[in-house]
Amino acid sequence: MKWIAARDSGYVPASHEDPRSPGVLKRVIATRDLFQEGRVQMLNWALLPAGSSFQRHYHEDMQEVFLMITGEVQMTVAGDSRQMGPGDAVIVDPGEIHRMQNLLETP
Repeated sequence: MKWIAARDSGYVPASHEDPRSPGVLKRVIATRDLFQEGRVQMLNWALLPAGSSFQRHYHEDMQEVFLMITGEVQMTVAGDSRQMGPGDAVIVDPGEIHRMQNLLETP
């Protein structure tokens, strides 16, 4: 697994912009060196109802990336449990058992 905290990366000018007066800023969440070749198979948008969770499970042959947009969750990957909020991400490797629980009273 690779935990990525939003507070660990700031915004920088996009590479095609003038760094002195950029028209757009970007925050790099992950670069290709964090991914196993051919193991990221899809991009999903997920919604956990208030107080709900998904069951512990793993994937035999794919990585899974979770990027928090809103809310607060407790995410456990391979026995390592952390609270995640907006902007935080985690990359779950094949074979790693993972579970997520919504900590709020809203979806």
